[in-house]
Amino acid sequence: MPSKKALSLTATAAAIALGLTACGGDTGGGGGEGEPLQYGYILPETGDLSHLGPPQISAAQYALSEINTAGGVLETELPDFLAGDEANDAAQANDAANRLVDQDADIIIGAAASGMTQAVMDTVTGAEVVQCSGSNTAPGLAEEDESGYYWRTAPSDNMQGPVLAEKIAGDGHQSVAITYRADDYGEGLANAAATALEENGIEVVYQEGYDPNSSNFDSVVGEISGAEADAVVLVSFEEGVQIITGLIEGGVEAAQMYGTDGLNDETLAEKVDAENPGAIEGFQGTAPDTGDEGFVGDLTAFDEDLEVLQFAGQVFDCTIITALAAEQAGSTEPSEFVNEIEAVSKDGTECSTFAECRDLIAEGEDIDYQGVSGPIDFNSEGDVTSATFQIYGYDAEGVHSKQDAITVTE
Repeated sequence: MPSKKALSLTATAAAIALGLTACGGDTGGGGGEGEPLQYGYILPETGDLSHLGPPQISAAQYALSEINTAGGVLETELPDFLAGDEANDAAQANDAANRLVDQDADIIIGAAASGMTQAVMDTVTGAEVVQCSGSNTAPGLAEEDESGYYWRTAPSDNMQGPVLAEKIAGDGHQSVAITYRADDYGEGLANAAATALEENGIEVVYQEGYDPNSSNFDSVVGEISGAEADAVVLVSFEEGVQIITGLIEGGVEAAQMYGTDGLNDETLAEKVDAENPGAIEGFQGTAPDTGDEGFVGDLTAFDEDLEVLQFAGQVFDCTIITALAAEQAGSTEPSEFVNEIEAVSKDGTECSTFAECRDLIAEGEDIDYQGVSGPIDFNSEGDVTSATFQIYGYDAEGVHSKQDAITVTE
């Protein structure tokens, strides 16, 4: 199926030809190579996952500013992002995807939620538009795409599960209760964690999903408390705040609780108990690393209102690496540069900024982009094979911090 851009270029070429006949002018270039690379995003601006929107949108915009500061892609500055709201609603996300495709997006960043990507993937990749998500973690998601146009810089939950299990084992726990939101993200990560825990000799005494749209989680809290496990794993987004609050009120200590990337929120303590943020002292979790300290400092200077940083580094890397693929291909046509995305992520001269990598490409070098979120290293299916995870936690004042960073290679 030809891309929307290819169709529009045909019409444009015809118009240029007529113009040349009439006035004998010079076009100064031709084909898709003269058009600037156009990015769009489908990210949660509204809905129950809207807390994941600001860090990803800001990171994408920051990456675009870095690209344009360096002179753009193929010496052409890029226009602003085309915006789409996934709203954690499949129909709305797909409407956004159709609109961005019709507006001739070459690359779409997102969706944020794995389920929303499943809702839009065929629309995006079927139009031969590159899709890159910085936060899709559901196992097997990349394998579902047969087009080769889908990529993700967020590591699969099959990589995060063992990191979480080793942390729990290292803390000396022998039995664990796992509760998770009943969707692809929750079930995939819960299963990966359970398998890894059992491989570490830890008994999983409870493993049940819940409806994330429920208005009351008392039954979930009661079942977890009744399991009498040493530790509790919560694979949740913001609805997990209610479960944490209920468990604390029921006598389960925060230091017995472990979260994942969905609860890696710098404002979590205030959401759990605004009057006593220290109530979650000792709560820990694992998540794909948000980015190195230099990147975090630069991003928060770019957007001083940012409070949550989860997946910011991965989205920044999606934006930079796809731009570098276009540089490598010498083309802004997705069908051309999609074939270079894997190549610029590994097996070359290491570089870590758009400008540095772009200059190496211009010198004829093969490059290995080193992301702010980790090494990247894509495989042919669009998954990263190496990723950095952080151990995060909260102190007696409820202050969030990164306590450790662990790089995992498959």
